[in-house]
Amino acid sequence: MIGVRNIVVVLLCITVVAPIVLYTDRLGSSESPPSTRQDLIEDVSAFPFSAADSSHLNLLPQETSTVLKEPIGVVYTDDDSVNRRNLPQALQLAESREHVSARVLSTTTEEDQTEKDSNIKLVTDETKQGSQGGDGSMEKGDTISEHVSGEDAIDVDDHDGKLTHDSTEEPLVKGTILEQQQATETSGGNKKRPETYKQNDQLPSDARVQQLKDQLIQAKVFLSLPVVKSNPHLTRELRLRVKEVTRVVGEATKDSDLPRNAKEKMKAMEQTLLKGKQIQDDCAASVKKLRAMIHSTEEQLHVLKKQTLFLTQLTAKTLPKGLHCLPLRLTTDYYKLNASQQQFANQEKLEDPNLYHYAIFSDNILATAVVVNSTVVNAKDATKHVFHIVTDRLNYAAMRMWFLGNPPGKATIQVQNIEDFKWLNASYSPVLKQLASPAMIDYYFKAHRATSDSNLKFRNPKYLSILNHLRFYLPEVFPKLNKVLFLDDDIVVQKDLTGLWSVDLKGNVNGAVETCGESFHRFDRYLNFSNPLIAKHFDPHACGWAYGMNVFDLVQWKRQKITEIYHNWQNLNHDRQLWKLGTLPPGLITFWKRTFPLNRSWHVLGLGYNHNVNQKEIERAAVMHYNGNMKPWLEISIPKFRSYWTKYVNYGHVYLRECNINP
Repeated sequence: MIGVRNIVVVLLCITVVAPIVLYTDRLGSSESPPSTRQDLIEDVSAFPFSAADSSHLNLLPQETSTVLKEPIGVVYTDDDSVNRRNLPQALQLAESREHVSARVLSTTTEEDQTEKDSNIKLVTDETKQGSQGGDGSMEKGDTISEHVSGEDAIDVDDHDGKLTHDSTEEPLVKGTILEQQQATETSGGNKKRPETYKQNDQLPSDARVQQLKDQLIQAKVFLSLPVVKSNPHLTRELRLRVKEVTRVVGEATKDSDLPRNAKEKMKAMEQTLLKGKQIQDDCAASVKKLRAMIHSTEEQLHVLKKQTLFLTQLTAKTLPKGLHCLPLRLTTDYYKLNASQQQFANQEKLEDPNLYHYAIFSDNILATAVVVNSTVVNAKDATKHVFHIVTDRLNYAAMRMWFLGNPPGKATIQVQNIEDFKWLNASYSPVLKQLASPAMIDYYFKAHRATSDSNLKFRNPKYLSILNHLRFYLPEVFPKLNKVLFLDDDIVVQKDLTGLWSVDLKGNVNGAVETCGESFHRFDRYLNFSNPLIAKHFDPHACGWAYGMNVFDLVQWKRQKITEIYHNWQNLNHDRQLWKLGTLPPGLITFWKRTFPLNRSWHVLGLGYNHNVNQKEIERAAVMHYNGNMKPWLEISIPKFRSYWTKYVNYGHVYLRECNINP
């Protein structure tokens, strides 16, 4: 028995153990002869795989390669610069995933470079054990996009900074190539990046937001196509993605506003869109739908613009609750004062022609306070500045009470009631006679029965206020003064203005900054040149000039009889055929060839309507003018310009707190 057992053991060693030892030695022993290892390498090399492939050996069956076009300028060749140690992880097999994919960039031939503008071939290897789609088959788009991040899928056009999506697969290929290039730089150290990616380093701050919005548009187009509607699974998935992306975008205007899961949602939407692109091939239907969407959007934009214009005009005419409360509180306290407490100091300076006199005609207490405060703060010697404020009967007591409680430093203040100007009546002033006429009242307050121009801005009741026309009666208001600096109540002063009194107007009456920079500031913008009377006397291309900060020589005014000229033109415009609205058109006519152009650094305009006013012009200007509807005391003001105005308002003042007036 022992002999038989020994024979069995020997046979077992020969038939089982010996082959295992010999085969293992051939594969892995470091002591094996070189010729043996070389034979093994030659055997392995019989398997087909590219030199640029992953270091892992893929023995799974391959699908037919897909050829995708890449933008010109990014070409990868199979040369010595791309080697096995520089291969990115994105091109290696992902062992932890349910399915395995490997991407190989094929060699770009000279023929491809000349005829196809550097096409790039992407070979995708997939396993049959991958995740299943809705119809039981693997979605190729899902497999390809596994290694593409949301950031890499964003494509920015170098020319206009807008997002572009030229084809279904292009963002994915670009993301893959970008990953490869980044990995090559990291491992190679001194590899030079292509010029295209240097230009794309600076992505816009809203690049991802725009990408998400573009995806929403594509999804909505797909949802409207019959071929997609016939696929309930894809329709449900698209609607789900639309809800997710819409929730993610929300009110975001830049990428930093997006939530953390934005990249994940963008990738999910990208994969769903790929599915839609694979099942629809009717480009004409997509183009037709996009054109319909563009037309509908343009119609909606037109309607919204009209509504915005109406609401803006309405807001500009409406007095905010806080500014309505303020004069009521001030008026109540004013009449609690005795007569001696209601008087201002330094009244002997009011008619001294050697001082610097300002004229401000306004019924807005807070705005007037900003004009006075900003002027005094920036004045070199406040004791020489005198402010003449004229307001209406409703705001007279409140205006006086404000400056009695908040005197402008060492400057002198005067507040007058326009009702006290007995000489200003309908028999003397044509504009007063016209403003009181039934036709004018019907024009402004009964627009539904008026037959004239329907533009809402032409019916702003502020044009009924005589305060706006009082600027044409400066010699009557200040009979003993030689020069007056007229200031609107929607300006902010940020430099000393005393230099304006030394400007030589060269015999002109009005010193103002011209507004020739834009075509709509020419004479033909304000006057009706179809009327022969206007066409005969004025040049339609003449430069306009700005009201809001004007130096008026009252001596020359009287000598040249400016008020009479104004009256004559007002009588000729009794039917509003020469101009429609405001005081600028009659001002252009009255001071025609009587205006001296001041340096533009004195006065910058547009802060009440133009979001693009040059910052350097604002900084160097002596006066900033919020002309337009977006006044700084309204909620519709331009935010970036509002701080120049609010810094001269003491929001901690008791009256402002009680009236809930906040910055």
